[in-house]
Amino acid sequence: MSDPLTKMIGQSVVLDTGTSIVYLGQLLEVTDVAFVLAEADMHDCRDGHADKEAYLAESLEDGVTVNRRQVVVMRRAVISVSLLADVVTD
Repeated sequence: MSDPLTKMIGQSVVLDTGTSIVYLGQLLEVTDVAFVLAEADMHDCRDGHADKEAYLAESLEDGVTVNRRQVVVMRRAVISVSLLADVVTD
């Protein structure tokens, strides 16, 4: 059985955490302990006007607001991974 994360490499993804922080960016690498994103946005939804779902919808429509050239996110912090293109806005 193939790893579904491998199919996401090179694509824009959303890393959901169990907190108000969400990561968006191009998935470069997946290791046993981390996800590596390029051209990434680390966003704390407490700091803005929108909840996670509204922020994801805005990012899908307007593009990712890059605030990290690269970020390494520990796998233990992530509760789900999805393609940004799979975010449902309606």
